[in-house]
Amino acid sequence: MKLLVGLGNPGSKYEATRHNIGFRFLDVLAQREALNFVSAPRFRAQTANWHCAGDKVLLVKPQTFMNHSGEAVAALARYYDIATADIFVIYDDLDLAAGRFRFKTGGGHGGHNGLRSLNQHLPDAAYHRLKIGIGRPPAGMDVTAWVLGKSTTAERTSEQRIFDALLRELPTVLDGDLARASNRMHIYLQET
Repeated sequence: MKLLVGLGNPGSKYEATRHNIGFRFLDVLAQREALNFVSAPRFRAQTANWHCAGDKVLLVKPQTFMNHSGEAVAALARYYDIATADIFVIYDDLDLAAGRFRFKTGGGHGGHNGLRSLNQHLPDAAYHRLKIGIGRPPAGMDVTAWVLGKSTTAERTSEQRIFDALLRELPTVLDGDLARASNRMHIYLQET
């Protein structure tokens, strides 16, 4: 089994914010695959079961708020005996411009509080990161106000293009071949 985690904050107040890009991706995937998220109070998460290329994948939206995401993810990983290397996390990245993405395995938290929590609660940081760019705030604007601000129409359009490309390559991503998936996504995004 693998965990596909979307980071975000629970509640309608945060749905359209830049910080909730991970939740939005999982919602698009669930809609496309006719999946329903159910509440898993024991783990403080919403989950949905999915089968992808022969693998069972648990989609996870932690309900602990971003800064405590690791609590929910670590509890699910322990319960289902899932190795850190079988965890894939989708989240917003300030250091990537809107419309950009990057995949990485392992590493530090880079100032992202959701990753900071994951790194604190998982046995190691060897999980896979699927970063989707939201860009930096304009000069003089507070970072918190930026990430908790609503995405613009242009940002949502570029976000949807990345989602479409990622949905096409998700089986390859979950197979662990991030480089191949990334290359094919870049080609797809150039062609569309």
